[in-house]
Amino acid sequence: MKAIVIGSTKHLLFFAIYGFIASLLLFIAAVVWFLTARSELEIWHTTRLKSEYHQQSGLTDFSQYLALEDKLFNELDRKIYQQYTPKLASPINRYEANSLSDPNHWDVNWNRSFEWSNPDANYGILFLHGMSDSPYAISNLARHFSASADVLGLRLPGHGTIPAGLADITWPDLASAVALATQHMKQKLAGKPLYVVGFSTGAALALNLQLEAIAVNNPTDYQAMMFLSPAIGLAPIAAGAKWQARLGRLINQEKLFWNTIEVEYDPFKYISFAVNAGDVVYQLAERNQYLIKQFDQQQLANIPPILTFQSIADDTVSTNAVVEHLYQYLPSDKHSLVIFDINRNRNNHQLITKNLLNEMGPLWLNMPMNYRLSLIENSQQSEYGVQEQNLVESEEGAAVDLALKWPAGVYSLSHVALPFPENDPLYGPHYQPQSQHIQIGQAIFKGERGLFGIPAAEMLRQKWNPFYPYILDRLEQFIEP
Repeated sequence: MKAIVIGSTKHLLFFAIYGFIASLLLFIAAVVWFLTARSELEIWHTTRLKSEYHQQSGLTDFSQYLALEDKLFNELDRKIYQQYTPKLASPINRYEANSLSDPNHWDVNWNRSFEWSNPDANYGILFLHGMSDSPYAISNLARHFSASADVLGLRLPGHGTIPAGLADITWPDLASAVALATQHMKQKLAGKPLYVVGFSTGAALALNLQLEAIAVNNPTDYQAMMFLSPAIGLAPIAAGAKWQARLGRLINQEKLFWNTIEVEYDPFKYISFAVNAGDVVYQLAERNQYLIKQFDQQQLANIPPILTFQSIADDTVSTNAVVEHLYQYLPSDKHSLVIFDINRNRNNHQLITKNLLNEMGPLWLNMPMNYRLSLIENSQQSEYGVQEQNLVESEEGAAVDLALKWPAGVYSLSHVALPFPENDPLYGPHYQPQSQHIQIGQAIFKGERGLFGIPAAEMLRQKWNPFYPYILDRLEQFIEP
């Protein structure tokens, strides 16, 4: 009897193991089928530009970086714009000459680095854009401060050209370019203070440069750091990005190197997103979290003052991580955090099923709060108005009504909205009849599905920030040349 029981148990165990393996293989096969059934890859997904900067490029100063950037855009013209012949012309393909999305319709090619010198400036600002973006993402802020500051907007490696540029980039490549730009600005300013404004991944890169310096007891570079939607942490699923790419290499399926394959309708941002790009941000965020957790109190005190603007609704990076993996470690009140709540008017309140503020509340109650927290929330005085509620060490200050309001039909900000004002010519909501280029902010329509080349989810995502004037005011108050 004992032998029969043991034999039966072994059979059941083998059956369970084989069943699990078969189920796993079936699941992988279904995922591969789904991913390979997507749109076909174009030359901007498969071409490699040899003039792109990498950490191993051997450049020693920023002028060499700009010279290499010139070669890069000449190569882009030869390999993409001069080679691509569409089977069916598209009015919104950025890689078709004279389409609405052709970057050449703009007075400035915002896909490239820009530098605006100001001999009367008492300080300088380095502007860093986010993953899959271009310097256009920080151009409005840079233009505002160009009257008082020396300004440099850096094009991060892999950006501004073709989506394939992000297929093999590494976070040290990006960090190395930021270091070159930072040293260039410091030499140019000759002792005047240098500030940095970073959007999304750009914020994580600026933070990393300072954390790496502190880790080896080197002086920091920035007088202060200002972050918008910083990539401090990502959803746990981001950790699996590299496995999708590895599977693609194993079975020789290039489509598996891509999270999304879409029409490239934005002249200054990639719509297709390489799996590697997500892994790069994840690794960078992990590195920053590791360094901060290793620091002692003196090292934490050496982190330059940080002012962060973050929407509580963010589908790209983790809002909670900004508090949990950065601000809880900051030891002095020189740091500030601004959280933009969702629009909780009566109609929205009835439809909201996920209260994000309740999820963040325990972080503030259970963790140190040695910084100034400003919550931009619905005003108690008017339905669409907003107020600023300040808290320091969990103590509430008096709420201050702002001369701003929620636009009709907007229920929250988004990850991408923060750096763009209402009058932005690409993402703003106001139609410009004389414009020869695409106006993405106008692409919000109601009707039937399947008619537009722009996905419905993207048309619904908030593209501009109704509280942009507030951000400018806080930035100006934070800068002390």
